[in-house]
Amino acid sequence: MMRPRLVLWVACATQLLIVLDVSVVNIALPSIGSDLAMSAAAGSWVALAYGVAFGGALLVGARVADSVGVSRALGGGVIVFVVASMIGGLAMDGAWVVIARAGQGLGAAIASPATLTLITTTFAEGPGRTRAISIWTAVSVAGGGVGNVLSGVIVEVATWRAVFLINVPVGAAILFAARTLSRHEGKTASRGAIEPIAAVLAIAASVGMIYGLSTFGDPAVPWSWPAGALAGGVLLLAVLVRQQRRSLRPLLPSDVLRSRSVAVGNVAILLSAGCFQVAIWYFLTYRMQGQLGMSPLATALAFLPLTVSIIVVNLWCVPALASRLGARTLAMVGATIAAAGTAWLAYDSSGGLVVALITPMLVVGIGGGLMNTPLAMLATGGVSRENAGAASGAMNTAKQFGGATGLAVASAFVATPVAGGAAFALMTGFLLAAALVALAVPRES
Repeated sequence: MMRPRLVLWVACATQLLIVLDVSVVNIALPSIGSDLAMSAAAGSWVALAYGVAFGGALLVGARVADSVGVSRALGGGVIVFVVASMIGGLAMDGAWVVIARAGQGLGAAIASPATLTLITTTFAEGPGRTRAISIWTAVSVAGGGVGNVLSGVIVEVATWRAVFLINVPVGAAILFAARTLSRHEGKTASRGAIEPIAAVLAIAASVGMIYGLSTFGDPAVPWSWPAGALAGGVLLLAVLVRQQRRSLRPLLPSDVLRSRSVAVGNVAILLSAGCFQVAIWYFLTYRMQGQLGMSPLATALAFLPLTVSIIVVNLWCVPALASRLGARTLAMVGATIAAAGTAWLAYDSSGGLVVALITPMLVVGIGGGLMNTPLAMLATGGVSRENAGAASGAMNTAKQFGGATGLAVASAFVATPVAGGAAFALMTGFLLAAALVALAVPRES
């Protein structure tokens, strides 16, 4: 039997490594581009390659955990991530950095779903699992906030290469602990192999759609590229659905698809991710720097109230409230509160820093903190142990598609990122829709 505390440490440390690296590398992009003489278009691929590879391989990566075992999948994903980090840190050409970022995304697509699967297969449904998921969620949020500040320090005192190479010792420590877990995992995992045709179709369809959504409205990309990628992705998705109906080993097993809680929870996650995954951080950054003239470091520090409020609510409020109100009600309340915060940001952008920015960010953080963990509980609850990886992968895939869709839709309706009132209004709509969708979850949830 695996030790719960060690499981939680491994899951949270791995998730922190993955989330931290996203924000750290993105902040270091100017230094990478300058040192390796990369054009602006090439530099954008440093960020895009990670997102496309991560989102594209998530569903298949999650199913790996159900095929070879959760801790083994996590260890394999971390190995890929660490090797890619070494390639990025030693790269002498921009192309190798892009390849390294794609490798990191692939490793993260295998390891990240396994972190949540470790928790859901170790902690039984109830207060213990709620507390563990709350900590995991708080660590995920903290990684993004800390990464923004840490990246500036690393690049300032060392070099952008340290942003990649710092992952090597951290990954080694995680691998050592994961090896201990694998010895205690026994025969809990299903050994059904993944069908190659399903894996190829799922990755190709996801890559096409995520690339199309991520580059939609980008003036540097010809409109035909994202349009063609989206059309191709949708076509391949239709082929995948047809193939999966006849498959004996589907990527999303029937008990996952039949669960009303899982289905509705993932729709709500997709909608809420339209705000929280990318869009709110993107448009707040432009408001702070473009409208208020704040420096990059000041901007990173200004995000702390939002980040800290999400963490505090997750750790100290959600476990108690979830047992009293239930995940369904708590998710609805959280989404509504967060929507009030984004509506405030949409309405007032001319006031002082505290009234027009910090206070509504706190409201958004409180709502997000109340919402995120219950939605994760709904999207992964009631699933058999052997299909826990598939449920985690579906949830993470919904997040990635929601994030890409939210940013694409918001960007399409906003002339410039600085004038983001309309974007925050759209985020309000996403969050209110998530609250309404949560109504469809069975009341006992």
